[in-house]
Amino acid sequence: MSGAFTIGKLAKAADVPASTVRYYERTGLLRRPPRSASNYRLYGDEDVYRVRFIRAAQATGFTLDDVAELLKRSPCHRVQRRIEERLKEVSMRMKDLRRVQRVLRAALTTCQEHEPTGRCGVIDTISASARSK
Repeated sequence: MSGAFTIGKLAKAADVPASTVRYYERTGLLRRPPRSASNYRLYGDEDVYRVRFIRAAQATGFTLDDVAELLKRSPCHRVQRRIEERLKEVSMRMKDLRRVQRVLRAALTTCQEHEPTGRCGVIDTISASARSK
């Protein structure tokens, strides 16, 4: 990659809508670019990398506030603390998802067992799991 990008070309290169690029500009995550003689925004390669980084960080669960701190070239101990916080959140979410998986497996088993009777016990199974929380 090299050269100047209009907002549309930057958006395409970073695989985001142009509205996302504008939002990142408004919030300060992306610098306001210089303008061409015809008043088009002109972005560079670094802007493409920055938008891709923001999206990748969001995909791993970092908030835009987290991303802003990461982009400030924070000291390693601050970055590590953010990552540790995120890992704790992920662990909690995985624990919740494992519980949901157990409930769904039990509901499926109940449904399969009751299929010949014509009465599905899924409502009873899911209700019971909600009472046991």
